[in-house]
This record gives sequence, structure tokens and C-alpha cells, in this order.
Amino acid sequence: MDTPHELIPLDQLLAGQAARVETVLGLPDLVHRLKELGLRDGVVIKMIQPGSPCIIGLAGQRLCFRADEIASVLVKLGAAA
Repeated sequence: MDTPHELIPLDQLLAGQAARVETVLGLPDLVHRLKELGLRDGVVIKMIQPGSPCIIGLAGQRLCFRADEIASVLVKLGAAA
């Protein structure tokens, strides 16, 4: 079971779970692209639909990602509660 302070990949969130983005890792071009879309350190996201592709809620928007893109985003559960 995940603890509230454990960092996990974004793709491990279940539908309805909220978390805070802690870090975005990967190749510079991918990290830059994800940050342009709003996946920056400290933002709160909510998993709408897990899987590949997945849908997350971010700042009133819904974003869709492939599994290889979201695996490089580490989040902290419970940070948004």
C-alpha cells in the first residue's frame, strides 16, 4: 500500500486519486513538452482514466497521455487532500 509521502509514477494512480507532481524526469525535450502542458513540480493533478492512454485533470483541463510520457512524472499521494 502506498503511503502519503511515497513518490510513485503518475501511471500508478487509480481513477479518482489526486496527487501533487513532485518531479518530471526524462529526456530534455520530453520534460520541456510536459512542463509546457502544465505538468510542473507542485501542481495538483487528478487521475480521470488510468491506462494507456490515460486522462488526467489539471487546472480545470483534461489532458491525455501515453504510458511512456506519464511514467516520467513522479507524484506524491495525499498531497492534494
